[in-house]
Amino acid sequence: MRMPAAKEAIIPAILPLEMRYILRFLWNATRGHHLAPWRSPYLRWRIETYSGVKMHSIGFPEFCGFLWHERSEMVRFLKWTGRMERYARVKPKNL
Repeated sequence: MRMPAAKEAIIPAILPLEMRYILRFLWNATRGHHLAPWRSPYLRWRIETYSGVKMHSIGFPEFCGFLWHERSEMVRFLKWTGRMERYARVKPKNL
């Protein structure tokens, strides 16, 4: 879903480019569960594959504990997704 052009023009002035890509990833990864990201099947699956904790046993305390203990790795991962997003969405040179 694209934002209206007026809002799209405001966002670059407020957020650095890297932060916009990080927020875009988090928004897409929690689709349908924006206010409760620990319920997102995608994030629970990612936590399960990274840590080995079964996704059906991940609730709010486990989610928050995982984010706290792995915060430096999460920041590194989110920065990496931002770099990959820039490669995937290259602007055409003729504009």
